[in-house]
Amino acid sequence: MRYMLMMHVGKDGKEALDRTPQDFKNMVEFQHSFDRELEENGEMVFNAGLSWPDQARIVRHDAGAPTVSDGPFPEAKEFLIGFWVVECDSEERAYAIAAKASSSPGPGGAPMCMPIEVRPLAGPPDVEA
Repeated sequence: MRYMLMMHVGKDGKEALDRTPQDFKNMVEFQHSFDRELEENGEMVFNAGLSWPDQARIVRHDAGAPTVSDGPFPEAKEFLIGFWVVECDSEERAYAIAAKASSSPGPGGAPMCMPIEVRPLAGPPDVEA
């Protein structure tokens, strides 16, 4: 089963930016090691970091042309900063992977405990002709 693990940070990104250069280096090294571990285990499908929300746009269909507006919504308290798509045997394993992602070191090396949202990938719905 495939799962999407989504990493969220606070609205201002303070958790990601408020650290010493060494703390930042430790976090990046953890992320690279974590990604390698998932690749070696055959569980990594795809992962990526995302730009800051001020670069996000909301696009809707409007009479055949795209209507583009700023996004995400400014009242949001958290936003998506990165994600992994993993393939593993059970929901419990997906939760264990998410917990490890959440343990990335923050200031002083303490685990950041960032929220990681876990969702099974459902795929397209069946369409009967």
